[in-house]
Amino acid sequence: MKKWLIGVATLVLVLATFSVTMAQQGGPGNGEGNKKGHAKQLELGVDVLLDEEKDLIDGQNVGLITNPTGVDSELNSIVDTLHNDPDVNLTALYGPEHGVRGDAQAGEYVEYYIDEKTGLPVYSLYGETRKPTPEMLEDVDVLLFDIQDVGTRFYTYIYTMAFAMEAAEENDVEFVVLDRPNPINGLDVAGPVLEDEFSSFVGEYEIPLRHGMTVGELAYLFNEEFEIGADLNVVEMDSWKRHMYYDDTDLEFVLPSPNMPTLDTAVVYPGAALIEGTNVSEGRGTTKPFELIGAPFIDSDELATHLNEQDLPGVTFRAASFTPTFSKHAGDLSHGIEIHVTNQRSYKSIETGLHIVKAIHDLYPEDFQFRTDGFFGNLIGNGWVQEAIENGESVDTIVEQWQDDLDEFKELRDEYLVY
Repeated sequence: MKKWLIGVATLVLVLATFSVTMAQQGGPGNGEGNKKGHAKQLELGVDVLLDEEKDLIDGQNVGLITNPTGVDSELNSIVDTLHNDPDVNLTALYGPEHGVRGDAQAGEYVEYYIDEKTGLPVYSLYGETRKPTPEMLEDVDVLLFDIQDVGTRFYTYIYTMAFAMEAAEENDVEFVVLDRPNPINGLDVAGPVLEDEFSSFVGEYEIPLRHGMTVGELAYLFNEEFEIGADLNVVEMDSWKRHMYYDDTDLEFVLPSPNMPTLDTAVVYPGAALIEGTNVSEGRGTTKPFELIGAPFIDSDELATHLNEQDLPGVTFRAASFTPTFSKHAGDLSHGIEIHVTNQRSYKSIETGLHIVKAIHDLYPEDFQFRTDGFFGNLIGNGWVQEAIENGESVDTIVEQWQDDLDEFKELRDEYLVY
C-alpha cells in the first residue's frame, strides 16, 4: 500500500512539473498571452534601429512621424530618446489622426504647434494637410515613421505613411519605417479588396479589409505596386512570427488611438467598425468602443438571441444597454449587444460584422439606415455589399463573391512578406 501511494505521489509531481513547464513555454491555446515562453524577446524596429542600424540617422536631420505608440520595448518614447541623443538631430515632429500625443478624437483637426516637452515644431498630417509640404521638410534629411497599426484597411495611419512616402520621394528625403507587429496576426487575410472608385482616406489602395501585413511590409507593397518610388528602408523586427497576436508577445499594448484601447478592440474592429457606416452606435463614447453596438430602437434581447442563433465561430453576444457620452446617440439610452470573443483564432471579425449589420437591418427595417454620404461603401470598399444586404442576400453569399479578388491579392502579398 505504501509503495502504491509513493508511486501516485511521484506521478502527481511529474504531471505538475510538466504543466508548469508547458505554461512557461507557451503551450497550445487560443491566442492568449504566452508571454514568458519565447527563447528570445521580440525586438521592435525602433529597438533594432538604436541597437544595430543607427547609422541610418546618425549625423542626419531627422523628421519623425509618430504618436503615443512610438515607444521601444521598455516603453521609452522614441521622441524623447532621439531628442536626447547627441548623435541625432531631431528637427520636426509630424502627427497623424489623433495627434503626436494621441489626445485628439476621431476626425478632430490638430493644427501646427510647438511640442512643450521638446520645443520641436509639430505638423499635423490629418485634416487640411495630409501630406507633408516642402516647407515642412525643409530641415529634414531622413523621415522616420514609427506608429502601431491595427491590421485593418480603414485605419488611417497607413495612408499617413503612404502620403509621407510620396512627399519624401518628391523632396529627395530618405524614408525609414520602423516596423511593428500586426496585432491581430500576420496570417489571416480577409474581406473584400477595395475597388478604386471607393478610394478615400479610410482606404486609399486596392488591399483587402484585413491585409495580414506589418506596416513595413505594406510600405514595400505601396512603394512598388502603387509606384511611389521613395528611397525606402524598413528596419525589421527581430523574433516576430506571423502567427502572433499582440498578446503572444512580451510587449505591452499602448492604445494607438482614443477608441482603440485594447487588443480586444483591435480584434473586433475589422468587422465591428462597419457599423460606423450606419445610424447605429459603434460604442464611441463608452468604455468598450466597437465591442458595444446599439441604438435606442433596438431590442437587446432580440438582437442578442438572433445573433447567437447564427452559431458564429469564436464569439458570443450579450444583450447590453449603454448611454454614449459623445458621438452617435450621445446622451440617449441605447440597446444592443456586447461582442465577447471567446476564441480569437477562430473568430471571423468581418463576417461577424456583416452578420451584425444584416441582423439590425432585417430586424428593424423602419429605423435602421445606412449613412447617406456613402461612408459604408468607403469602409467596405465597394457599393455592392450594401445593395446585397438591402436585397436580402446571405452573408455567406456576400463573402463568396469577394473570394477571387482576395485570392489574387494574397498572391501579390506573398511577394512583400519579410517574416
